[in-house]
Amino acid sequence: MPLTSRPLALAAAALAALSLIGCGPAKPDKAFGEKVRAYLLENPEVLVEVSAKLQARQAQQAADKARGSIGRYRQALERDPRDFVANPDGAVTVVEFFDYRCSFCKLAAPEVVALIQQNPDVRFVFKDFVIFGHDSEAAARLVLGAKDQGKTLALHKRLMAEKSLDEAGAVRIAQEMGIDVDKARAAGAAPAVSQHLADTHGLAQALAIEGTPAFFVGNRMIPGADMRALKLAIDEARAAQAKKT
Repeated sequence: MPLTSRPLALAAAALAALSLIGCGPAKPDKAFGEKVRAYLLENPEVLVEVSAKLQARQAQQAADKARGSIGRYRQALERDPRDFVANPDGAVTVVEFFDYRCSFCKLAAPEVVALIQQNPDVRFVFKDFVIFGHDSEAAARLVLGAKDQGKTLALHKRLMAEKSLDEAGAVRIAQEMGIDVDKARAAGAAPAVSQHLADTHGLAQALAIEGTPAFFVGNRMIPGADMRALKLAIDEARAAQAKKT
């Protein structure tokens, strides 16, 4: 076994051994448990490695689960006329579930905007998946309510750039951009927008989305702000389309 994999194997064995406590008839080996504890206290980086591996595995499991549902929900995922879509005539469709107060969404946002502006063949669908409370919902309603004022992508970019966004901050930014805020807030408070947000939340649950951002390209889900994986998925979708023509 390579030296680099030994700590991970030891930690896995340790966790497996410790998991016997209260889970079955076997009695734990106290001496072994003490050795495991001492090792982990002396090598805490092992727990970081285990945690990273677990998170990667969970992300892959979520992506695999979502893949089985994408075909069933593709129309709602890619063609909901209520969603804001950048480059609506693009041949490759990307869908992003996001929240305006999500730090990882904010991290990805500049690259998302650049991708849209530099790739007119990428049809980009924005899904407001509100998971961080009132201020997130207020921002989402404001943007959806202002959709017919023609500044949605620019407003999205500004809101994502605001690190500690709240409702007042969203309103201030919209006013600075010359958006009719009263009109946007009235439109965003409509029952139809409430239904839109609820439908998006239900769709996210059906697709096993556990956090934001989550990107979809074809039959793939890319969880998290993994822009490298997103760009690779777009390239693969382009290549697949080229083979068909």
